[in-house]
Parts: sequence; structure tokens; C-alpha cells
Amino acid sequence: MIKITWQYIPLKSDVAFLQIKQTEISQIPFYYPIFYVHVYSAIFILFAGFFQFNATILKKYPATHRNIGKFYVLVVLFLSAPSGFFIGLFANGGLYSKISFTTLSLLWFYFTLKGFSSIKNKNIEQHKAFMLRSFALTFSAITLRFWKVILVYLFQPAPMDVYQIIAWLGWIPNLLIVEYYLYNQLKK
Repeated sequence: MIKITWQYIPLKSDVAFLQIKQTEISQIPFYYPIFYVHVYSAIFILFAGFFQFNATILKKYPATHRNIGKFYVLVVLFLSAPSGFFIGLFANGGLYSKISFTTLSLLWFYFTLKGFSSIKNKNIEQHKAFMLRSFALTFSAITLRFWKVILVYLFQPAPMDVYQIIAWLGWIPNLLIVEYYLYNQLKK
């Protein structure tokens, strides 16, 4: 992800993924800066999220957990999810991809907000569950690219077909895995 993000430094409008988004860049006000808000903010929350599930940090350094968590929540709620929603409105792959990416952004926002409000209400179990869901959606940045490589390697589908498929595969399996995990935790 760092390598992918690095392609967008310095700001350019004709690099990597943006090469196929020139219509949006030229015709949709704010597409270009909002895209960059999403790319730059998402890399930081992906990194921050990995530390939040470390039991050692949670037990030995609870203030660090809280501070990283506050950073994660603020960035998701005010930068990453809203910018993801906006660029999702113009996703490649047509209506199915747009529905997927905007739904992903809305759920990401909701799960993060619920996780934050849960800990404010001292409901630790609910906080854990919603933050796991939130990070499952954050992690879609990685799984989407993983599925893209697999699908292209195995099936060589048309580019827009790939977008329609990975738009959903990028996050639904992640969320299902978390829900399965949470379900098994309840049974214990």
C-alpha cells in the first residue's frame, strides 16, 4: 500500500489510477483533491488500525491505544469515509460498482462512529465489535487489490468487469469473516 500511495507523491493528475479518471478530473469539481484526501488519509488509518488490535499495546500502553484510536476515528469520519463516498459515486464499472463503493463508505462511517460512541458509553464489547467491523472495511484497500491480481491472473476478465467484481469482493468477505469471528465469540 505504501508503494501504491507513493506513486501519488508529488501530486499529479495523470499517474497510476488517475490515468483512467481524466474525465472525472476535468469535469467534476473537487474530484482531484478529494481523491488525494482519500488516498493520503487511508494509508495512515490502515497503518494505525494494525496497532489497535495488539494486546500488548492495549494492556501496557492504554493511552497509546486511545490516542491512535482517536486519530483513526477522526480521520475515518472526517476524511477517508466521506472522500471514499464521493469518489465512489464516480467508480469505474458502472452502477454495481458505485453501489458497492458508496455502501462500503457509509458502513465504514457507521461502524467507526458506533465503535467510538460505544467506548464513550463504556461498552467495551460493543466497541471491539464495531471497531473490528470498521477495520475490516479499512482493510478492503488491501483485499481489493489482492482479488484484482487473482482474478486477472486466473480469468483475464475485461477491465470494467474486474471493477464490478472486486468492488464487492474487496470488502464483503472481510466483513463476513469478522461477523463469523464475533458470532463464535458470543458462543463462548
